[in-house]
Amino acid sequence: MSEEGFLQQQPGFATKAIHVGQEPERWNSGAVVPPITLSTTFKQEAPAKDKGYVYGRSGNPSRHVLEACLASLDGAKYGLCFASGLGATTAIVHLLNSGDHIVSVDDLYGGTYRYFNKAAACMNVETTFVDASEFSSIEKAIRSNTKLVWLESPTNPLLKVMDIKKIAEITHKKGILLAVDNTFLTSYFQRPLSFGADLVVYSLTKYMNGHSDVIMGAVTTNNEDVHTRLRFLQNTLGIVPSPFDCYLVNRSVKTLHIRMREHMKNGLEVALYLEKHPLVEKVVHPGLPSHPQHELAKNQCYGHSGILSFYIRGGLNESSAFLKALKVFTLAESLGGYESLAELPSVMTHASIPREEREKTGVTDNLVRLSVGLESSEDLIADLDQALKAAADINSAD
Repeated sequence: MSEEGFLQQQPGFATKAIHVGQEPERWNSGAVVPPITLSTTFKQEAPAKDKGYVYGRSGNPSRHVLEACLASLDGAKYGLCFASGLGATTAIVHLLNSGDHIVSVDDLYGGTYRYFNKAAACMNVETTFVDASEFSSIEKAIRSNTKLVWLESPTNPLLKVMDIKKIAEITHKKGILLAVDNTFLTSYFQRPLSFGADLVVYSLTKYMNGHSDVIMGAVTTNNEDVHTRLRFLQNTLGIVPSPFDCYLVNRSVKTLHIRMREHMKNGLEVALYLEKHPLVEKVVHPGLPSHPQHELAKNQCYGHSGILSFYIRGGLNESSAFLKALKVFTLAESLGGYESLAELPSVMTHASIPREEREKTGVTDNLVRLSVGLESSEDLIADLDQALKAAADINSAD
């Protein structure tokens, strides 16, 4: 166990992040930093005789460098990059047929919920949403036509932790694919394939890139058939990232292990501060003993990122006053960048989920989500302190 009680990190992660897929011997120049290949088309030696690349949508050297590196970090045979996290989700759902059924966690990113309920539903693919923190609820929701179980672990924004191994045992018995959105933790803090997941999904936009300047998604898998089908869909649907964006993410992955350690340290310090504040009803962070799945998180993960949520005493007025008073934290959607962000899921990232559904899962107007960045933790706590005082003034006036 690590000193925080999580799994002990395995050696070699940083080495793979820096070297896999980009050995200088792979290109004639011997460049240490992989070259960016912007060409959309590639010369052929004879008709239908190419050197591995034909057209930029079908394959690109810069993209393949990143895909190989990402696969290695998850302990996967295959990696595929897409134009966004939702692009990756779209490709996975296109593995299904009309009339198929999905079982999904009920607490999840609003964009994924919207895609399942609005876009996938139009293709006659129905989704049932359940509280998968009780793994038995997954089994109860499975039908004869269920082809995919979709997890976020931890979930967004309530940070519920799923027992991936037990859920994988259920899905494998029934021949159902298990996909785990690992955006919140990255391959540094959690590797779902080792617990039986078939697919790991990322919004690389977040921690994997970590600089809030690229939109991209990825899927890793050990399943050869699934990889072949996804590779076909990546090309056929055309949801591919640009070579330059692949270069940027590949660059960012080199410091992932360092950034995630700092995010974890700052996030825990902020969580411990908030847990003692009189204007805070509850803090949700898997690294805290108060979290209902704290022990599961310690046995399944190598740590936790800078994401946490908390309930402020009051309602929309108090949460709005708090968010507007922040100075170091930026009021903005997204997460996982070097800068600290704060948002109100009920009216921002999760606004596409009907109010009744949001509140049933606990996404109320006093739930604030923080993405704790890499600034000085003392400055972050001081900022939260003054913003909470502003909210307290509203609270006392009421």
